[in-house]
Amino acid sequence: MGTEQGGREWARHWQYAELPGLDLLRAHYVRHTFPRHAHDGYVIAAVTGGIEEVGLPGHIVRAGPGSVVLINPEVPHTARAGVPEGWAYSTLYPSRELITEVADEIGTLRGTPGFTADVVTDPHGSRTITEVHRAAEAGNALAADTLLRGVVARMLTRHAGPLPARTARRAGAADAERARAVLAERMADPPSLEQLAADLGTSPFALLRAFREQYGMPPHTWLTDARVRQARRLLDGGTPPAEAAVTVGFTDQPHLNRHFTRIVGVPPGAYRRGRAV
Repeated sequence: MGTEQGGREWARHWQYAELPGLDLLRAHYVRHTFPRHAHDGYVIAAVTGGIEEVGLPGHIVRAGPGSVVLINPEVPHTARAGVPEGWAYSTLYPSRELITEVADEIGTLRGTPGFTADVVTDPHGSRTITEVHRAAEAGNALAADTLLRGVVARMLTRHAGPLPARTARRAGAADAERARAVLAERMADPPSLEQLAADLGTSPFALLRAFREQYGMPPHTWLTDARVRQARRLLDGGTPPAEAAVTVGFTDQPHLNRHFTRIVGVPPGAYRRGRAV
């Protein structure tokens, strides 16, 4: 674990065995930028220093100390420093199952819960998120679980509603979904955009436009993100990084290291060491 001194970058991405369904990230980034990516689960991030600039579909938000950033599953976004000294934050990555469990306990949300705000000013909530981290780092399972459920309930009660149903299907949406399925199936040996479009009976430009509209990023960016997500699952299961790299379609481990670190915020080796501590 590092400290927030001297502008030095550090990060710890880990799991606490007593908090299933949750990943934790505490970090200070200065030059690091997160490329466009999405998460399987939710993001609840307390900015504790500096400014984080988050690029969301259609707009950018700037979050400083005392604020909490809220992102729903599968929402493409970027992140970078909004000031020269960077930003520090404590982030919770709860799974869909954990969010649904807490929402069911609250009993006021129908359907799949989703956050209705991107960033909120909530010093108390922000402090509680950092206290979840401290309790987990101290091995205090009772406190960590109590604080976690409390802050998730707070965010759901104040800033959530049912996730909206899919909007009316745009022209090309079916092609985009089929293209995504092909890329997921052929992750290690993907076709070119021209080949993919020809196989689907459309043009490369039309497919690119439809894919961007459907998933918020072009196919090659989506594929890199999907490869990193699959590599995370393999590392979670104990697969060595070099083997994971080849399995998901990266040319070698350094190639995996570069993209993994950019998207996850820590290298694969550090990520693997932090699983289920």
